[in-house]
Amino acid sequence: MAGCCGQDSCSSPNALDTPQWRRALWIALAVNGGMFLAEIVAGVAAGSASLQADAIDFLGDSANYAISLGVTGMALAWRARAALLKGWSLGLLGAGVLASTAWHAYAGTLPGAGTMGVVGLLALIANAGVALMLYRFRTGDANMRSVWICSRNDAIGNLAVLAAAAGVFGTGTAWPDLIVATIMAALGLSGGWQIVRQARSELQGPALVEAGALR
Repeated sequence: MAGCCGQDSCSSPNALDTPQWRRALWIALAVNGGMFLAEIVAGVAAGSASLQADAIDFLGDSANYAISLGVTGMALAWRARAALLKGWSLGLLGAGVLASTAWHAYAGTLPGAGTMGVVGLLALIANAGVALMLYRFRTGDANMRSVWICSRNDAIGNLAVLAAAAGVFGTGTAWPDLIVATIMAALGLSGGWQIVRQARSELQGPALVEAGALR
């Protein structure tokens, strides 16, 4: 199914609308929604910028999966428009994480390393499972690729949170937490740009076809 995106059949509304894809999205939506609630509470309680950044990422992914479910089965142009929206949203979330990290640095908050480690490990297990489930869809259209990129970024972010927890515990300072939160924000900005770039190229395809038909 992933290989069809080099062919004209990918423009078909139902080319990527399969029960496997929808089921994967529903599972990912449920996992990410639950982890957002758990991690935002733990992040605030522990005073951890990286946990809160990861929680915001879970929220963004939940919206990502919900939008993907809404446009599954639509024409390529509509899927590309949805991916464009998600790409810009991911970039905005990354910018928000940067602002939150700057505030934590200014406030001098020392996060709880124990809470960071436990919650980070749970989040890693959840995200690794979702990323593994979505791996087969990583080379689809911009909409599919946006789902894979977000899942991949989450798994990487969870590993970084665990490293930050170890760093906070070992140094007794907040800098490892702040550094990891900054890296996660950069991942969000980079992933958002990748999605926007591919979505724009997919939108240009139908536009060129339409322009040729009008000549």
